[in-house]
Amino acid sequence: MVRMVFLTALGVGGATIFGSLIGFLFKNISHKFSDIVLSFAAGVMLSAAVLGLILPSVEYGGAYGLLITVPSIFIGALCLNLIDQFVPHLHRLVGPDIESHHNADLNKVLLFVAAIAIHNLPEGIAAGVSFGTDNAAQALMIAGGIALQNIPEGMVIIGPMLAAGVSPRKTFLCAMVTGLIEVAGTLIGYFAVSLASSILPFALAFAGGTMLYVISDEMIPETHAHGNEQGATYALLLGFCVMLISDVLLG
Repeated sequence: MVRMVFLTALGVGGATIFGSLIGFLFKNISHKFSDIVLSFAAGVMLSAAVLGLILPSVEYGGAYGLLITVPSIFIGALCLNLIDQFVPHLHRLVGPDIESHHNADLNKVLLFVAAIAIHNLPEGIAAGVSFGTDNAAQALMIAGGIALQNIPEGMVIIGPMLAAGVSPRKTFLCAMVTGLIEVAGTLIGYFAVSLASSILPFALAFAGGTMLYVISDEMIPETHAHGNEQGATYALLLGFCVMLISDVLLG
C-alpha cells in the first residue's frame, strides 16, 4: 500500500508539472478549453468528496458518525477560508492585469504561485487520507480527480510568470515546487491516518470539507468567469456522473 500511495503522490504532484509543460507549449490556450477541463475536474472532485470522503466518514464514525462528520466538514472549509484571508487563490489573482500585460507586477505573480502551492497541501492531504479507508480503487479515483484539476492549474502558472519577466527555467522550477508540495501533502495525509486510525472519521470529513471549499470558492467561479457558464456546468455534471458510475461499478 505504501508503494501505491507514493506512486499516487507522484502522480498527483506530477499533474501540476505536466500542466506547466502544456502551458509552455501552448501559451495561448483558450479559456473555453481550460474551463471545460477544470469544470470536469470539479465534478469529479465533488463526487469524490461526497462518495469517497464524507459518506465513509459517517460510516467509520459509527454511532457518532454525523456528530463527527458535520463539524469536521466545516472545520476543513474554515481552515482553507482562513488561508484565503492571507493568500487568495486562482479567481482572485488571475485577471486581466496579470494575464494580458507584459509589465505584470512580479510580486502579484509570486503571490499567485505561492497561493497555488499553499492550497495544494490540503488537496494532497485529501488524496492521502482517502487511502486510510483501505478502498484503493476509490482512493485512486479521488487522487485522479485532484490530479485532473492540477493540470489546468499548472497551465495557468506559466503565462503570468513569463509575462512578468521570470526566466523559463525559474518558471518551471516554481511550477515543480507547487507539485512537490502536493506530493508531501499526500504522504502526510496517508501516514497521519495510518499512525492514528482513530482520527480517520475526522480526517476524511476534514478532507471532504477542504475539497468542497475548493470547488465552490475557487474552481466554479474560475470556470464561470469567461462567458462559458453552460459548457462549464455540463462539464461539471459529466465529471460528477463519471465518478459516480466508476464508484458504483468498482464498488
